[in-house]
Amino acid sequence: MINYIITGFFLVSFLLSAIKGNASDLSQSLLFSSENAVKLVIGLSGSMALWGGIMQVANKSGITKAITKALKKPVGFLFPALPEDSEAFQTICMNITANLLGLGNAATPLGIKAIKQLKMYKYTYSYIPMLVVLNTSSIQLIPITVATLRLNHGSQSPWDCTLPILVVSLISVIAGCLAVSVLYSNRSKNR
Repeated sequence: MINYIITGFFLVSFLLSAIKGNASDLSQSLLFSSENAVKLVIGLSGSMALWGGIMQVANKSGITKAITKALKKPVGFLFPALPEDSEAFQTICMNITANLLGLGNAATPLGIKAIKQLKMYKYTYSYIPMLVVLNTSSIQLIPITVATLRLNHGSQSPWDCTLPILVVSLISVIAGCLAVSVLYSNRSKNR
């Protein structure tokens, strides 16, 4: 679907630039945007590599088990029928931890792995939407990606955004979890 949307944007852009006669502006914009995209990827790859490596060290050193223990109550509340000693439970805890650190790119592979593991359990139809909500509206204690972007774009104090991001992400997580809970409690009552 996204391929069609992007193709549509390109076609509309080319058509409008041909009509208005500013094809050179379009080609300049395409080249400039491509250059900026590469700079952005290079700028973010350093922090992603660092935190991805830290997550691997945490996993191998047993820190993930300590994190799982610390998150046992909230994760157990959101996924009540999921066994706490299961690999899916631990993967969800690590996914939440990566999101808490503001590492959305590092959390994505953990989320995909957790969804694959959740397919083995009875309540998959409500657990996967809850996990998706936790990923998309995650609480970020340390917004590393946003701070890195702000720093790359010349911000004098890239961490100013921490408190507003924390408040907004907390509100979005609560609203999302409540919405999933209400939708699936109504669904189970209607059966």
